Amino acid sequence: MPRAQVGDIEIEYESFGKGEPLLLIMGIAAQMLLWHDAFCERLAARGYQVVRFDNRDVGRSTWLDGAPVPQLRPLLLRSSLGLPVSATYTLSDMASDAVGLLDHLGWSRAHIVGASMGGMIAQHLAIEHPQRVTSLVSLMSTSGSRRGSLPQPRALRALLGDRPRNADDAEAWMLRFVQTVQGPGFPVDEVEVRDLARRCWDHGNNPPGFLRHFAAILASGDRSDRLRQVRAPTLVLHGSADPLVPLRGGREVAAAIPGARLQIIEGLGHGLPSGAWPTLLDAIAGHAASGRGAA
Repeated sequence: MPRAQVGDIEIEYESFGKGEPLLLIMGIAAQMLLWHDAFCERLAARGYQVVRFDNRDVGRSTWLDGAPVPQLRPLLLRSSLGLPVSATYTLSDMASDAVGLLDHLGWSRAHIVGASMGGMIAQHLAIEHPQRVTSLVSLMSTSGSRRGSLPQPRALRALLGDRPRNADDAEAWMLRFVQTVQGPGFPVDEVEVRDLARRCWDHGNNPPGFLRHFAAILASGDRSDRLRQVRAPTLVLHGSADPLVPLRGGREVAAAIPGARLQIIEGLGHGLPSGAWPTLLDAIAGHAASGRGAA
């Protein structure tokens, strides 16, 4: 796959189709492969050049191996007490990575779609680099407010459990996680999940990157007031049954961004199951088409 040099970081990415630029940003320690190949191909077929990429510290983009590795318990304790959290980099830095990728691609602006932590990065991009954002989709994400970001304990345990150490562990970990967070409206396809876990393991597993991503989220704080600056046409997509980023988080994002529209997907938890693709693809492509005229 091609790579983009963005400052000291190399970003690995993949492109699908031809058409209007559309950038997909994935979540915490989540490789671009979680934007499934078929999902990207179907979105591209609607008239978009779709690019997915690995964030820094994950997959085949640059791992910051020399950077400090945060300790989980102190991070959680300081966050719970409302104390500042230190981090090697912030979500703003990761948004700047995305801007560097746009520069590499020759895109002056693009439709931006971010999922989970990727939605947070996309929000920072829209706040800090508004001229680069044609339209914004924030999917299963949050404004960073403490109330709107509070997960159900079972979902947090699933996310923070021991990271896999081999391909078999990776299969078991991802299956447990998906079974915990996907939501009651969409059955878990165990074969699909296991296959994706193997592909992700082969693509590149970096446990310290997960901790640095987690620290970046906590260090970046609450964006609620800054989100009022966003002028890009915005769609907020959220599952009604998301245990990891509760629906309250999506409601807060939609309330903070002027003119944002909230679409709730019944029965969806935290993830992109294939059963939800028709709804997600219609929503994303429809919003991009409407946002084009407003840009």
